[in-house]
Amino acid sequence: MDRDQLERNQIPFYFVAVALAAALGLLAPGAAAPLAALVTPAIAVLMYAMFLQIPFLDLRAGLDNRRFMGALLLANFVLVPLSVWVGTRGLVEHPAVLVGALLVLLTPCIDYVVVFTHIGKGDSRLTLAATPVLLLVQLALLPLYLALMLEGAGSVEISLAPFVEAFVLLIVLPLLLAVASSAGARRSTLVAKWNDAWAWLPVPAMALVLVVVIASQIGVVASRLDDLLPVLPVYVGFALLAPLLGLLAARLLKLSTGEARAVTFSAATRNSLVVLPLALALPESIRALAAAAVITQTLVELVSELIYVRAVPALIRR
Repeated sequence: MDRDQLERNQIPFYFVAVALAAALGLLAPGAAAPLAALVTPAIAVLMYAMFLQIPFLDLRAGLDNRRFMGALLLANFVLVPLSVWVGTRGLVEHPAVLVGALLVLLTPCIDYVVVFTHIGKGDSRLTLAATPVLLLVQLALLPLYLALMLEGAGSVEISLAPFVEAFVLLIVLPLLLAVASSAGARRSTLVAKWNDAWAWLPVPAMALVLVVVIASQIGVVASRLDDLLPVLPVYVGFALLAPLLGLLAARLLKLSTGEARAVTFSAATRNSLVVLPLALALPESIRALAAAAVITQTLVELVSELIYVRAVPALIRR
């Protein structure tokens, strides 16, 4: 199997990983703790592999597309947060679930959204080029959104230090290493070969992350299912509404077909794997349930993406 075949077949690959992870987590609950210790390293490896695919030294073409960037920012940081704020008001009496839902729904995906955009016949190169912007803006706005939307949700205390530590380990460090590797490849054939080898790893690394994340957390999800029931309608409603918000932003800025599909996928796909360590860094009283809420969104989203890759090209025609 070559890289193209691996990438074309990655969605079935991911679903096999999810099924195996769920079985492992439910049948061998003792494995949860060791696997949980691997979550952060596995995500860091995934982020480095994904960042290596970003043309950091050739980003100007994507960033110069102001209408695309405007639609992307409008959808992800204005329209989606407004819908999330409205949609999560029913969770105020469930502060742990509310925190988990806000963490995952307010952060646009920066990794496998590129894959789904490509499969859904959107402009995945523009999505890839916009990744650093999405990353920096969500880092800046997430604390503000959380402060506003958690007001009145009981005594939820969130320490900034674990968030900073998680973002440094999962985002900043892999990002800097990827930029250095990309720059070094232009001067060294050895570094270029290193980068080429890592180009095979995003799909296996994503599968590994799904395994360690779901296997380590599925037991909590299963045991706290009653507590998680209030958030399920929120996630389903988001899955239905978010693509329409992306399409609205694309239409307002008169984007082309490929660009509009890319914005639609970005609005609908969330950064669940990266924010999970943030949920696990919350105070102990709400940590487990907040993390379970994040994992629940991941499971809903994986099913939704199978629908999106068919529905978005049909909805947004040339």
